[in-house]
Amino acid sequence: MFSPRFRFSEWSSNQVPSVAAGVYLIWKGEELIYCGMSGREIEKNTHKRKFGLITRLNSHASGRLSGDQFCVYVANRLVIPTLQQDDLQSFASGELTLDRLTKQFIHHHLEYQYTVVDSSSEAYALEVLARSGELVNQKPLLNPR
Repeated sequence: MFSPRFRFSEWSSNQVPSVAAGVYLIWKGEELIYCGMSGREIEKNTHKRKFGLITRLNSHASGRLSGDQFCVYVANRLVIPTLQQDDLQSFASGELTLDRLTKQFIHHHLEYQYTVVDSSSEAYALEVLARSGELVNQKPLLNPR
């Protein structure tokens, strides 16, 4: 049902359809970290050049916290707890940013896989199953249902 896993460090939109609704799983090794869906109202947006899975996964790969709940979860739960006292000075000087650390974490540790569906309602229903642990026998760490 799902694609093979792809490392965020090798992010390339080439393997993801340009316009598609679907569900994706994000892994850290064998631990399910996050489940999401993309392509709400895909039926009204098939004319766009890029829409749905590709734009959502690209946003996650960027590591930018602004407007991306997944990146916020990664920063808060997985990156910030690893910070050292010395890192604070680098933040104060602007040498280090949470966006950059979040992107580094995503690219060094996480993989994603996805499946394409025909409608936004199908994507939503499948995401509910994924977040409740019914698809891969575990609930995601960051957004369980």
